[in-house]
Amino acid sequence: MLEYHSISALVQAAQDSGSTISALVLADQAAQAEAAPEDLYRRMQDNLHVMQEAVQAGAGPDIKSTSGLTGGDAYKMQQYAQGGGLCGPFFTGALTRALAVSEYNAAMGKIVAAPTAGSCGILPGTILTLMDARGLPEETAVMALFTAGAFGMVIADRASIAGAQGGCQAECGSAAAMAAAALVEMAGGTPEMCAHACAIAIKNQLGLVCDPIAGLVEVPCIKRNAGGVACAFAAAEMALAGIQSVIPVDEVIDAMREVGDSMPCALKETAQGGLAATPTGQRLKQEIFGE
Repeated sequence: MLEYHSISALVQAAQDSGSTISALVLADQAAQAEAAPEDLYRRMQDNLHVMQEAVQAGAGPDIKSTSGLTGGDAYKMQQYAQGGGLCGPFFTGALTRALAVSEYNAAMGKIVAAPTAGSCGILPGTILTLMDARGLPEETAVMALFTAGAFGMVIADRASIAGAQGGCQAECGSAAAMAAAALVEMAGGTPEMCAHACAIAIKNQLGLVCDPIAGLVEVPCIKRNAGGVACAFAAAEMALAGIQSVIPVDEVIDAMREVGDSMPCALKETAQGGLAATPTGQRLKQEIFGE
């Protein structure tokens, strides 16, 4: 049985068994749940389908959150993407998906909180984009979600996935790390490469604060999901190129915990600091909730 306390242990177990991390995790989870692997696979497949549906629903021009703060940006990005953008349709498509799922969440739509609702656009923005762009079979994306989930379980165990505890590094940072590992596996990378991608992604988001305007998971959260997608792709590309994290992945996660513990309360989802404390942030809060 796997314990999900260490990513290095997951990598070693996969190497010892000669399998991918996802195959190892699926077999382990089935054994722990005393369920058929096919049943767990179908449940994860359902999660992928919810992600796809959220992308479609969230990209509409009329999506609006209850607060009125957000909505419609995914549609703007989708329209802009038709011209290719600066980095081409692949990247603009990924940004569109991330924004769409995040805006759908703010509009109270059905999403997959992976690992949280505030970071829900990052995994769909990455794995669905790679699957569609390369024409990969759906199974590749479903299995990659098992890898992402395993990495997320280790991060939650060693550090945190909650903005209230660790800042946005614990939410969007963790999601970017999970997505980077999933992308590497989807691209045929080794388990060790998955670990390096995870470490690089976390390092690039280390110290990211959680400062939602008016305490709502909208501004700047939605745009940080798009930023998390960029971080995940950058980390995955570096790992696939053979670039390694000098600091081992588990130590990087431990550092994230220590950074989160040292953050002041004002920067951990209380809406008392950062962007939430700016004059515009305070004005928007008053417009939404009154004095």
